[in-house]
Amino acid sequence: MSTAPSTTTDEAPKPAAPAPSPRRWASLRPLVLRLHFYAGVLVAPFLLVAAVTGFLYAGSFQAEKLVYAHEMTVPVGDSKLPISEQVTAARKAHPEGTVAAVRPSPQPDATTRVLLSGVEGVDADHTVAVFVDPYTGKVRGALEQYGASGALPLRIWIDELHRDLHLGESGRLYSELAASWLWVIALGGLVLWFSRRRALRKVRGTGGRRRTLGLHGSVGVWAAAGFLFLSATGLTWSTYAGANIDELRTSLGQATPSVSAAADAGEHAGHDSASAAGGDAEHGVGLDKVLAAARAEGLSDPVEIVPPADASSAYVVKQVQRSWPEKQDSVAIDPATGEVTDVLRFADHPVLAKLTRWGIDLHTGVLFGLVNQIALMLLALCLILLIVWGYRMWWQRGRGSAFGRPIPRGAWQQVPPYVLVPGLAAIAVLGYFVPLLGIPLVCFVVVDVVLGEIAHRRERQTTASPDR
Repeated sequence: MSTAPSTTTDEAPKPAAPAPSPRRWASLRPLVLRLHFYAGVLVAPFLLVAAVTGFLYAGSFQAEKLVYAHEMTVPVGDSKLPISEQVTAARKAHPEGTVAAVRPSPQPDATTRVLLSGVEGVDADHTVAVFVDPYTGKVRGALEQYGASGALPLRIWIDELHRDLHLGESGRLYSELAASWLWVIALGGLVLWFSRRRALRKVRGTGGRRRTLGLHGSVGVWAAAGFLFLSATGLTWSTYAGANIDELRTSLGQATPSVSAAADAGEHAGHDSASAAGGDAEHGVGLDKVLAAARAEGLSDPVEIVPPADASSAYVVKQVQRSWPEKQDSVAIDPATGEVTDVLRFADHPVLAKLTRWGIDLHTGVLFGLVNQIALMLLALCLILLIVWGYRMWWQRGRGSAFGRPIPRGAWQQVPPYVLVPGLAAIAVLGYFVPLLGIPLVCFVVVDVVLGEIAHRRERQTTASPDR
């Protein structure tokens, strides 16, 4: 819920004092309070960057439509040209690279995208999208594209800023760290807020630190569910935790399936490698018959046609709609005969594969379109406010020249062994599967213990030294 300390002066019990209540919570609350405090103070800078860049990314979908309106849209004509002719026009204007995929115009006013891979100066995992007027065959421009959602340069730049700060794989550690700790901070804040007396939660009629705490807690409670969701879905495609999640899904038989692209290489072997005038996207029966075969299997727009990778591969036609209701069916089509060799329906995907798909699309703002994007921007704004209020409370908690006094050590000593031991075991398991939660937590504990021991020894030396 929060990203910085959310305690009042009366919420920092001294560790040596007896628990105010025989209830289990009375011993756990100081520990949760201390964890929430330090996690908020130390992780807040990473969360702030993630929140600001996430806010920008959620708004980039609509900005993209304005910036690239010329390339993405066309006046509606009478009838669309065959897809093969559109690809031929694109290849005449841009003969570089090879055709990696074709996205036929999904709407009356939308252009067709011919995606080229292997273009010099373009990242290997990016393509160049050539935008073709489906009615006239005129090329309206070419832009770099990335991902299944068809992100163009503006959104690509913001996406990379949010994901890795344009630092590559090493930069992804920041976003994984933020996602690993956001749920911990949110749950800790929820527990602390609802454990407070109702009279202490109100905002009206209060001032100073208590008012800041009231705003911090109230907004955090309303936004907590969103933070938990963003944390969980963000981890699904992170570097380390994401790999562990994928491995777990695979072991449970819940991995995302894919259509078989193997073609029948029997008596038709060699025919699928013949190229027509459409360029290297045309093999065997050609794009038009392949698209017609996919339509016959019920694949409605938007779709993407992927040419055969080699002489033994089939065309793959897949739906690419990530908005609700999702269209994710796919078929494989033999380039020699035009017959469908494999069909995969999204309805047949395993449950966890569907949940992962929906979660990622909701996280990235495409599942429910503009409403989804506005909700994400509001969540990001809430997180920014919570961080600002959290640091303000830290400032307000200081006394005299002591800026932001920390929560006293030793809270864990009040926790009964029958609660502490299982809790430590659960944390160890979580830390293993979510390493950017476990490793920083271990480092924090080690540093805290060392500092505590140093302070304890100094105190003993001061006490042992006689006054002279």
